[in-house]
Amino acid sequence: MTSAAEPTGVITYATPGDLRRVRALVRDCASALGLPATRVELLALAVTELATNTLQHTTGGGRISLWRDGGRLFCDVVDAGPMRVFGRRMPAADAVSGRGLAIVERVCDEVTTSTGPDGTLVRLRMDL
Repeated sequence: MTSAAEPTGVITYATPGDLRRVRALVRDCASALGLPATRVELLALAVTELATNTLQHTTGGGRISLWRDGGRLFCDVVDAGPMRVFGRRMPAADAVSGRGLAIVERVCDEVTTSTGPDGTLVRLRMDL
């Protein structure tokens, strides 16, 4: 679970009150790393969905890190939750839940997941 470049921004979160700081860090770092404004908002949406899932379904909170490698921006979201399953279909319009991970997959250029000694990692990639 290592990155190719040193992270530019890192934040930990453990309560719903931390989500505002998470969004601010993601927006600030993604903008500084050259992601266009409309894509910054998509990344902030994806990270917020993952962080919210962490807070709803795991204990201990999580950690987010962002960095740029060439023409790509990466964002890792690590928590103590189980491995996420991606490749989801969007739930029906009347479904009460289940859209979060499907949205993450649709707004990012690539989403991968792995587990290791630090927990479960979801890596988001956005092309600059």
